[in-house]
Amino acid sequence: MTGWFSFLHGEATAGDVLALARVEQVLRDAGLAYDVVWSPGFRAGGTHFADVDPAAYSRLVFVCGPVHGTQIEELHRRFAHCVRIAVGVSVVDPDSPAVTGFHRVLARDAAGRGPGLDLAARAPALPAVPVVGVVLTHGQHEYGGRRRHEEVAAVLTRWLAGRDCARLELETRLDAHDWRLCGTPAQLEAVLSRLDLVVTDRLHGLVLALRAGVPALAVDPVEGGAKVTAQARTCGWPALVPAEHLAETSAQAPAQGPLERWWDWCLADGRAEAARIGARFRAAHSVPDSVPDAADGLVAALRAASAAGAGR
Repeated sequence: MTGWFSFLHGEATAGDVLALARVEQVLRDAGLAYDVVWSPGFRAGGTHFADVDPAAYSRLVFVCGPVHGTQIEELHRRFAHCVRIAVGVSVVDPDSPAVTGFHRVLARDAAGRGPGLDLAARAPALPAVPVVGVVLTHGQHEYGGRRRHEEVAAVLTRWLAGRDCARLELETRLDAHDWRLCGTPAQLEAVLSRLDLVVTDRLHGLVLALRAGVPALAVDPVEGGAKVTAQARTCGWPALVPAEHLAETSAQAPAQGPLERWWDWCLADGRAEAARIGARFRAAHSVPDSVPDAADGLVAALRAASAAGAGR
């Protein structure tokens, strides 16, 4: 079984891989054995064309995507002795050697025929995975030699790449002109409130996640702790990892201990705790003294400053 996900310079899309899963399901139900060829750039540990002896196979199935180009033509030459079938594909040029080389083409769409349902639509049900917002900063140079931002970002992103989750990179920076960024706090909060977890090394990544009732796995990127640590304590939020705990580990072995431990907690007990904190923040509008902040003392400070100025 091959597809564009098989070629070194092809690409593996979610739709193509789901289409493959649909075809795998059909073959398994029919009791037919098969191997899948993967691009080494996508699945290094899979079966690659370099590992395949064409003589060991009697049939080749090409799954999904457009049927065109020299890579598919090469399949016809290399597997010339096989029965070759394309399934769920787009036929742009029916006279192309890439198309005519197949013994049978079960097209998804082609000129002169009605379109068929894409194979991905009927792929087997998928397991649920958490949706994780990632909010990182590479700034804060005011901390000088205590900055560990680059190290923290490198460890976190490498660690996150190995987690089975849907990762969504987010910015707290607002921009009214860049469509990729939120233009208002309400837009950002709408995104945050739909997440399962936020991983962040930013103070506002932590606060805005909790405000939305979403657990945050926070890392303080300043050695010795700074505003992220202070804010986590003020909020009563325990899922905090100091930069030193990440920096102590080698580049090959990220600090999976505290990260994994707080990850599991955030996705379990942390959900209820974040919801409780978020509700407490929202309730502060009607019960102001319940969650004090610096603004509570602003009017008194202004009056005192005015009185002092008048007396001079």
